[in-house]
Amino acid sequence: MAGGNPSGWLARAADSDVWWSFKSSSLTVAAAVTTLAIFALAFLSPVLAPHTPFDPATLSLSDGLKPPVLLSPDGDWSFPLGTDEQGRDLLSSIMYGTRLSLVVGLASVVVAMVIGITLGLVSGYLGGTVDAVIMRIADVQLTFPAILVALLIDGVVRTVISVQRHDEIALFVIVGAIGLSFWVSYARTVRGSVMVEKGKEYVQAARVIGLSPVLIMVRHVLPNVTGPVLVIATLNLGLAIITEATLSFLGVGLPPTEPSLGTLIRLGNEVLQSGDWWITVFPGVTLAVLVLAVNLLGDWLRDALNPKLR
Repeated sequence: MAGGNPSGWLARAADSDVWWSFKSSSLTVAAAVTTLAIFALAFLSPVLAPHTPFDPATLSLSDGLKPPVLLSPDGDWSFPLGTDEQGRDLLSSIMYGTRLSLVVGLASVVVAMVIGITLGLVSGYLGGTVDAVIMRIADVQLTFPAILVALLIDGVVRTVISVQRHDEIALFVIVGAIGLSFWVSYARTVRGSVMVEKGKEYVQAARVIGLSPVLIMVRHVLPNVTGPVLVIATLNLGLAIITEATLSFLGVGLPPTEPSLGTLIRLGNEVLQSGDWWITVFPGVTLAVLVLAVNLLGDWLRDALNPKLR
């Protein structure tokens, strides 16, 4: 069967408009290469990082506050981007921190997608009172910035459990908080697409043969609304990473024992006025480059999947 032949699938992909749009844009290719490089360095950090920055047994205070090697004759090539006040290698810290930021961002997007797609399918397919209730909840949430929603959810969890317990589950709390902040865009988009699709002949045929509404939504309607969802997910990845960094910078995100890029920026900001600028600047540049590359890919994907622009 041609549909199950990997070489046939690759051949069709290579001839597609999406692939042509990708390879014809040098900016998009550069963004993709940058994103893949950052992902590789982050998730391979246990293998590629020159040090294990958050193992107290490997740290020495005598290595503290060493400047980057290219900017000072006192630099140490063992720590190419310098160290912080506890002697942690900044390059290794950035690699590990980027991995944690990406884990939070990707997991938050998955949570938001699951919630938003589910509510969007139900709202668009059933309509009526169910649709009105879900959309009014979405409208209310849209009146609050995502960062405030995440702060509220995190604050509620902190009042319910102890500080020690919160630090132990901080990763799950922040993923849930950010995910619950971004579900609305998925729900509204999927709802609009479902309202268009449910009146088409293939849905009517599925109803006639007796398929349940759940099976119709999942098997027949959902595959036809995934294009816009992929675009939103790509763009929301950058927003989720920024939101996590903001929360961590404010001190309500991940704890210092599990530092993301936002936590590293906050820790560096505390000693910024003493002249140790590299501790906050390098994680900040990494965060900016990562989010910019992801957003450029999201912009390209939005245009590539828009039939009006072909």
